[in-house]
Amino acid sequence: MRAWWLDKGEDAAISADELRAQGIPVQALPLEPAAHQPDLDALKGERGYIEQDVIQLTPETPNLDALCAKFVDEHHHDDDEVRFTLGGEGIFDIRSTDDRWMRVVVEAGDLIVVPAGRHHRFLLTEKKAIRCVRLFKDTAGWVPHYREAS
Repeated sequence: MRAWWLDKGEDAAISADELRAQGIPVQALPLEPAAHQPDLDALKGERGYIEQDVIQLTPETPNLDALCAKFVDEHHHDDDEVRFTLGGEGIFDIRSTDDRWMRVVVEAGDLIVVPAGRHHRFLLTEKKAIRCVRLFKDTAGWVPHYREAS
């Protein structure tokens, strides 16, 4: 996982501890299912997630651009957005507690939780491929609520 302040550039790195201090739980997990599932199960128990699935986006995904366009504008959800990346990579731009952008690039082995109500956006990298485990309490909580332009 790589993270930095967008207004300062990639040299302004944000550590995993700083992300956690910002209310963004992150951690590295092993890729083998037998090794990472106990950690995911513990997270489910701690935070009340009841469902788990796997989503994959690739350049061959039908309507990929239209699908991704739903999440490129700043929004939040009524439920946490939990992703454990199994392969590929993605970009979460997340608002800090003082409303600055933090860019977090997730790669294989990275777990991130964007808390409910936290404004963010999601983009694919140039590779346009990601495969991840999603955890959620209720799929209805994943409806994006877009931020009003000010």
